[in-house]
Amino acid sequence: MNRRQPPAGWILLAGKRVSRLGLGTMRLTGAGTWGPPRDPDAAIRILREAVHIHGITHIDTADAYGPHTVEELIRRALRPYPADLLIATKVGLVRPGPDWWAPLGRPTYLRSAVEASLRRLSVGRLELCYLHRVDPGVPLEEQVGELRTLQTEGKIGHVGLSKVTVDQIRAASAEIQVAAVQNVLNQTEPDDPAVDYCRVQQIPYIPYRPLNAGTLATAEGGAGEALRWLLSLGSHIAPIPGTSSPDHLKGLIGTLRPVMSAERP
Repeated sequence: MNRRQPPAGWILLAGKRVSRLGLGTMRLTGAGTWGPPRDPDAAIRILREAVHIHGITHIDTADAYGPHTVEELIRRALRPYPADLLIATKVGLVRPGPDWWAPLGRPTYLRSAVEASLRRLSVGRLELCYLHRVDPGVPLEEQVGELRTLQTEGKIGHVGLSKVTVDQIRAASAEIQVAAVQNVLNQTEPDDPAVDYCRVQQIPYIPYRPLNAGTLATAEGGAGEALRWLLSLGSHIAPIPGTSSPDHLKGLIGTLRPVMSAERP
């Protein structure tokens, strides 16, 4: 598929050239990141317009969103998947209830979670699978070791890490090739030593909560300034803003196109 220039250029992520601006999907659920969205049709529309109209080829999700809700929405909205689309998902968090998240990194659980995500997304391999959280009750090498085993078996293409320190990235790198790091980063929460570490190690860095849950979208300068600030931190930065509104998605893309449209792959 020949795509027009995406709004913030391109990045090489998990072996694919994808749009540097991705779409985070946590908001495509009910209140408390629990259950289905209030308007499932709007959620489907957001996913389809992001990919087919706005040129976004990096969709970020997790089995914990809903839980399970968003992976199923992605399958409904986008399958058959375009060849250039990267769907990144995450495993390693369980959801006892709304607004309640608990890390669970036992190897048997991580394996079962990967198998379930494969079924929900209806794919033969998770091209990019993150360890959603490091479980402090399980040695890190056992957690990433199981993901490495699943990678060897062909069920995962590339392994990433989420909400990690530089020391944890170093430790995991002894077991796996870290394909991406996903941490909180925005103008309100601007300090993460992993940004510079990932730059030096040539690891893509994926800022989640790039608009600080929407508060920066209404601040002076708006979403465009907040996203341009992130993009200015290095070519390895690829933010994943999210929304529950198709109109807001269109507006978000519009804040970047006039500035970024001159970029080339």
